[in-house]
Amino acid sequence: MNYLSQTYEGKRHDKKIVDEEKPTYPEDIGVYQDTGFQGYAPDGVQTFQPQKKPKGEELTPEQKECNRLISRIRIVIEHIIAGIKRCRIVKDIFRNTKEQYDDLVMEIACGLHNFRVHCRES
Repeated sequence: MNYLSQTYEGKRHDKKIVDEEKPTYPEDIGVYQDTGFQGYAPDGVQTFQPQKKPKGEELTPEQKECNRLISRIRIVIEHIIAGIKRCRIVKDIFRNTKEQYDDLVMEIACGLHNFRVHCRES
């Protein structure tokens, strides 16, 4: 499932944005989240987040393996975000004041990333 929220001006925390927008998910979907979404658990969705090592203790081998599996999926997501940010207009300060241009720029950057990936696979 792909989801792109509207853009937000300034520094906004990811969890606050998702709490405001309240996206809906298909039934029985898994969400692999990073620490920016700590405590986010929508109804009907299974969430996966790496476990931290308890103070003064070690993680069990099962917990370490689970963290590795989650990291394999999360790294793909981080690479996608980095691929979108190859368009510098997305990561630099956007100085255009026309209405809805910031959202349009993000959509175009995502489309260009998808096009690059598609051309690489062909």
